[in-house]
Amino acid sequence: MSYRNGHLTKPAFISLAVLTFITFVGNFTQLQLSAALPTIVDEFNITVTTGQWLTSIFQLTMGVMVPLTAFFTRRFSTRQIVIASMVIFTLGSLLAWVGTSFVLVLLGRLLEAIGTGVMWPVLQISVFTIFPLDRRGMAMGTVGMAMSVAPAIGPTLGGLQTDANGWRSIFFTLTVIGVVSLALCIFGLRNLGASDKAAKADFFSVALSIFGFGGLMFGFTNIQAYPFTHPIVWLPMLIGIVGIIWFVLRQSRSSKRFMEGKQSQPALLDLRVLRNASFSMGTAIAAMSFFAFSSIVVLMPLYIQNCRGYSATVSGLVMLPGALGQAISQFFGGKALDRFGARPVALMGTITLFIGTAMMSTVSITSWIWWVSICQFIRQIGMGFVMMPLTTWSLNCLEPDQVSAGSAVTNTVRQIAGAIGAPVLILLMSVIAAAKMETMGATGQGAILANIIGIQWALRISALICLTMVFMVLFGVHGNGAGSAHDVARRAIGRVRHHHAAN
Repeated sequence: MSYRNGHLTKPAFISLAVLTFITFVGNFTQLQLSAALPTIVDEFNITVTTGQWLTSIFQLTMGVMVPLTAFFTRRFSTRQIVIASMVIFTLGSLLAWVGTSFVLVLLGRLLEAIGTGVMWPVLQISVFTIFPLDRRGMAMGTVGMAMSVAPAIGPTLGGLQTDANGWRSIFFTLTVIGVVSLALCIFGLRNLGASDKAAKADFFSVALSIFGFGGLMFGFTNIQAYPFTHPIVWLPMLIGIVGIIWFVLRQSRSSKRFMEGKQSQPALLDLRVLRNASFSMGTAIAAMSFFAFSSIVVLMPLYIQNCRGYSATVSGLVMLPGALGQAISQFFGGKALDRFGARPVALMGTITLFIGTAMMSTVSITSWIWWVSICQFIRQIGMGFVMMPLTTWSLNCLEPDQVSAGSAVTNTVRQIAGAIGAPVLILLMSVIAAAKMETMGATGQGAILANIIGIQWALRISALICLTMVFMVLFGVHGNGAGSAHDVARRAIGRVRHHHAAN
């Protein structure tokens, strides 16, 4: 037993601490490059749309890796998964550090994403395996607080390093962190749960997800440079749509055959969990919040540095208070979930998120730069009260043997939403900015004003998404105590009584 008398055992505590740190490293890596993105775009003489692949490919790859987590946790031990992940991550950081072209740096980011893509689901499954029902909200809130520190220090340190030693110093730091993390895995991590060497993965489904989600995103990113009728736009999007449809149908068929005993292995991504209305609602809201949030990570550094002329260091410092606010609200959001349930906590979070995003959409060429920081602080306070409580609640609504599949589904959906959100809203910004440049001028002050107008409209769309989330929580998360520990306990007791009555 890893949890005894209300406390974690020492080996379990150390193992969770190592897993939390490594997952923190993944979040840190994902966001650290945001402040350096304008510098990289200028150095390699590429477009912003191309440059944002350094952030989008991270999310997309993580989204593709997440479905494999359920298989990995069945087939391999915790130590095997995490050690292999850290080796790949370290090699990727090294390649990005010494890479002489944008393609090599992008390949390094791809390896980093592969290395960290399974870590959050592994940590999530471990928490749900170890902690009892009435302590999961607190546990996930604590873990989530640690995760939220990453966006607090990632962009800030990234900006400082870019200004002091160039953007390559970021990847040098990540290489060193990768080596340290690998040592922690080897000497401090214990296996959590059993493994089944007979388990097999459906790699054809993996290929379908890569072509599906990757093709759709590649087509979206090319719209800025080519008309929609160009094959480099519509053909990848068509391949992506077909791939996604095929992937979903294959998973549904595999799940049905597995339940009927006609195949020995479960589906790569068990989509049956989406039949649970509460789980589906929580997953949809989490995906929308990632969609709206991902674009901010790219848009605001562009506004601060390219439109306002501030350094990467200032860009990181402006974003710092918001990430710290999310870390704090995520911890208290988890505790509030155990006491009050998901509905009141998430409702407060989505309203706060909407207000902060609407305020941020008012930025202009004369705005006080710390106004951005205040708006971002309000936004991320809201994010802290949305993400972790709703994720915990939606997983609590599943049966215990569905948690692994549910974790894979919800993390896949929100990572893909985040990966698509950035290019979609950046594309919207670019189209509006290009239209305004025709009347304001394509150079100098006219170009800056046109870009700011584009950013304003992208933020307004983001605010509209957040407002939609408010109504989804209001009408989709039912009951005053929905998702609370007491609510979960009542359902568990009801199942036990029903079982005894049936016998």
